[in-house]
Amino acid sequence: MRKKIKVGIIGSVGVPAKYGGFETLVHYLVKHLAGQFDLRVYCSGEAYKKEERLQEWEGARLHYIGLKANGPQSVAYDILSMLHALRTCEVLLVLGVSGCVLLPVLRLVFPQKFIINIDGLEWRREKWGKFARMFLKFSERQAVHFAHRIITDNRALQEYVAEAYHSSSELIAYGGDHVGKVEIDASLLPYYPFLGRNYAVKVARAEPENKLEMILEVFSQYNQMDLVIVSNWDSTRHGRALRARFGHFEHIHLVDYIQDLRILDMLRSNATLYLHGHSAGGTNPSLVEAMNLGRPILAYDVVFNRETTANEALFFQNTQQLLQHLQQLSPRKLQQLGKKMKSLALKHYTWEVVAQQYARTIRQVCAGPVFSTQPELGGLPRPAEDLPDSPI
Repeated sequence: MRKKIKVGIIGSVGVPAKYGGFETLVHYLVKHLAGQFDLRVYCSGEAYKKEERLQEWEGARLHYIGLKANGPQSVAYDILSMLHALRTCEVLLVLGVSGCVLLPVLRLVFPQKFIINIDGLEWRREKWGKFARMFLKFSERQAVHFAHRIITDNRALQEYVAEAYHSSSELIAYGGDHVGKVEIDASLLPYYPFLGRNYAVKVARAEPENKLEMILEVFSQYNQMDLVIVSNWDSTRHGRALRARFGHFEHIHLVDYIQDLRILDMLRSNATLYLHGHSAGGTNPSLVEAMNLGRPILAYDVVFNRETTANEALFFQNTQQLLQHLQQLSPRKLQQLGKKMKSLALKHYTWEVVAQQYARTIRQVCAGPVFSTQPELGGLPRPAEDLPDSPI
C-alpha cells in the first residue's frame, strides 16, 4: 500500500469552518481528500475556544497557533505554521501570501514542496494603507517566484500572473454546492419580516471595495424591492457609518453576520435577486454560492465577476446603471438568469471538481517537475468529466 503524502494546509482560520472563503475551502478539501492524503490543518487558537479545539477532524490532524489568522498577525501566523509543518509534511499548501515573505529562505533550507494559492490581489484592497499594500505586493512577488506551484482562482487572476510575472498558474476556483434551498420558517418572520416579499440580498464584509455604499444609495431612492445586506456592520468604521446613514429606511434591512448556515441559506435562497458588489479579488465564494442557489445575479462590473459568471450575469458600474437594471427587471428575465447561474455552478463550481483539481496538483508537484515559466491560460474551471484521472 502506497504511503499517503503528508500535506500541511496553512493560512485559514481553521476547521470546522466558521469564518469565510478559505475556511470553507479547507473544510471541503478535508472532507474530500482526507482519505487520499495525510492532512494536517493549521488553525487559529484565537478563533477556537479551548473546549472547541479538536485534535482531529474528519481524518485530518489539527494544529493550533496562538495568533489571529487575519490582519497584521497573519504574517507571523502563516510563518509559524509553515515552520511547524516543515517538521513533518512533504507538501505545504499555503492559502494567501502574507507569510511568503520568508519563502526564498525556506526554499534554500528545506526540500519540501510549496503550493501557494495567492488569493485575489490582496494588496489592491482599499482597506490597506500604503505600507501594507507594498508589503503584500512584495509577498505576492515572492510567492510567485519561489513556489513550486501557484494556484489562481479566476482566469483574470491567472492572466495577471502571466502578464505581471511571466509565470504559469493552476486555475482552481471554489465550490458552492454545500449551500441549498431552505424553505421559509414562519417562526423566523418576526426577525426577518422581508421573507415572503420581493427582496434583493447581499452577503459581504463591510469594506469599501464591496460597494455597499453604492448599493445602499440606490435603494434609498428605490423602494419597489426590499434590500437585505448581511455584514459585520459593527466591526469596521465603514460599516458603522453606513448603518448610521441608511439603517432608518423601512425597506432596507442591515442584518448582522449570521453564523447559522441554515438561516443564511434561507435568506439567500428565497431572495428575488442576489447583488454582488465585490470589486477586488478573484472568484468570490459568496458569488459562487449564490449561483449554486440558482439566484439571478446583478454584479459589479469587473473582470473577475464577468469571468466567474461567464458574462451571463447582469452588470453595473455606477448607481445609474444599477437603478436602470432594477427598473427593467421582469419575472421572466429573473427566471432565465437564475437558471443560467445554476447551470454554470453545477458544471464548474462543485467541491468534487475543486478537490479533484487540488489532489491532481499535489501529486504532480510531488512527482515533479514543476510548471514551466511560460504562461498557459485556461478558461473556466473544467468540470469533473473533463479532468484526467489522477493516479492513486
